[in-house]
Amino acid sequence: MLKFKINKDLLPMKGHYFFWNAGTAPIVPFMSVYAGQLGFSSFIVGIIYTILPFSGMLAKPLMGTLADKFRCRKMIFLIAQVVAAVAFFAMIFLPELPQPNNIKQAHFACDASEAVIDICLDKQDKHALNRIQTIETEEVTCQMSCDLTELQSDVVCKNWFALKNCKYPLNNINFTAHIPINHTVQLGHCLYFKVLNVTLGNGNTVYPLCPLYHDVSTSCLINCSAGVINNMFTKVEQQNVSSYYQFWLLLSIYLIAWIGQAVTVSVADTLCFQLLGNKPHKYGYQRMMGALGWGIFSVISGILVDVFSDGAKKNYAPVFGIGVGLLLICIIISSQIQYAQQEISSSIFKDICQLLLNIRIIVYALWCICMGVCTGLIWNFLFWLLEELARNHSWEVESYIKTIEGLAMGIQSLGGELPFFFLSSWILKRIGHVNAMSLVLLVVGLRFLYYSVLTNPWWCLPIEFSNGITFGLFYATMTSYASIVAPPGTETTTQGLVGAVFEGIGVSLGSFLGGLFMDIYGGSRTFRIFGIFALVACLVHALVQFLLQRSEKYSKDSTARYAAPQDAIHIFNEELQEFQESF
Repeated sequence: MLKFKINKDLLPMKGHYFFWNAGTAPIVPFMSVYAGQLGFSSFIVGIIYTILPFSGMLAKPLMGTLADKFRCRKMIFLIAQVVAAVAFFAMIFLPELPQPNNIKQAHFACDASEAVIDICLDKQDKHALNRIQTIETEEVTCQMSCDLTELQSDVVCKNWFALKNCKYPLNNINFTAHIPINHTVQLGHCLYFKVLNVTLGNGNTVYPLCPLYHDVSTSCLINCSAGVINNMFTKVEQQNVSSYYQFWLLLSIYLIAWIGQAVTVSVADTLCFQLLGNKPHKYGYQRMMGALGWGIFSVISGILVDVFSDGAKKNYAPVFGIGVGLLLICIIISSQIQYAQQEISSSIFKDICQLLLNIRIIVYALWCICMGVCTGLIWNFLFWLLEELARNHSWEVESYIKTIEGLAMGIQSLGGELPFFFLSSWILKRIGHVNAMSLVLLVVGLRFLYYSVLTNPWWCLPIEFSNGITFGLFYATMTSYASIVAPPGTETTTQGLVGAVFEGIGVSLGSFLGGLFMDIYGGSRTFRIFGIFALVACLVHALVQFLLQRSEKYSKDSTARYAAPQDAIHIFNEELQEFQESF
């Protein structure tokens, strides 16, 4: 009969992982689409998420070095959590990016039967008409400014002004168009609005009819009273976004939050490995509590966003508030971790430099970058892909897309990360770190290719189970390997450097390329490109490791074991006892 021994010293560490991930689950996955809702394009979001990991790359090793040198890991750990919680709370109050007054070139035409305004979208949106029909008022007014030819000026003066107060010829005319919403029609990527009547500059309201065989068809600048219409047609030009304080405010808040959580995650892993002592393979047993917290609250958050939202615009304030509340609980629990730093390096810089000269560490760092590129795309643009698919599928699917996203995150954590964090020790002892590295690249490549052929966002749910390998096994492999190779007294610095390479270079590059490709090629093609990249990286990594193994003969057999760069690490055989004592 199996008997489980609860290690009370590790309970606060498990509690930290649970509540930290439970608190970030309602916030972090939605940050990129939240920025999009505030008015930023996918390209600008990609730029922002290029800067954020770079800030983490600087903060992690810097804070790690300070923590190692001055033996203040726990203090930095708690301060970072407080900083992150405050920044996450501030996100609730971020203002939207203002749109230009004249947002779109519209086409206006009139004849003897009716007048029509048509606006064509840059990209086809099958459900644009559904958004228009969510407008609560029956009639919308649009400010129009139209250029006229001499012939058109003559027609307008005679038929609209009846030659009264008409300064002939008119080169330009400004008027207010009254548009009944229930007469709007969508054909392809264009919307056609019937004009009921217009109010001229002199205050007169007339029916804008034109005689037959007279061409009054011209381009006009348009700005409507309904934000739904204005917001769907355009966003602030990318080259002008830096002139808005809303951009700098969002970037600042996101930066502070990212630095806080980056330092928290890095130092937390260091504390965890130190508490585990000579059993780093048990890391997955602790970290799986984080997957549990993330999975539960990500599902709840996705549903709550849809419940508290009205129409296409989503309300994130309630779930952001819940997340901050959970983070406050996390800070209290984290303060109960009993930890005392034992070893200190006499020369942290020298020890780290010697480590970085090892060829296997260089290969390991390149692997971290490749996985960072792929992870950056998943973290920041998977929801963009799902929302793009929803817009092109049906209005019903789009109306509860946040529920789908919440379920996706739940499956990623509960069905993927949770079991693989638990099994990571067993897997790593069977196939070794090197083979695990190749495996996660292979699976992430296949996962991206699957995304690239989806048409219905519901069908993303089955593939989310693969997140157990692409993040659960990957993260356990990356952090435990870093813990093994770290020189004594440099554990926090080493974890910080690994995190810096993964996020600062990999995730940053993946975010930039993802935002750029999403803007140019769309979601499906972007994921296909990244999928091919991951598969090529997998083949290259496997080949390089095979050549290293043959040339250096660091393993007694053909299997890449649980190996450190200098010497093979002993294989743990007491598996049943470890399972019983895992908690």
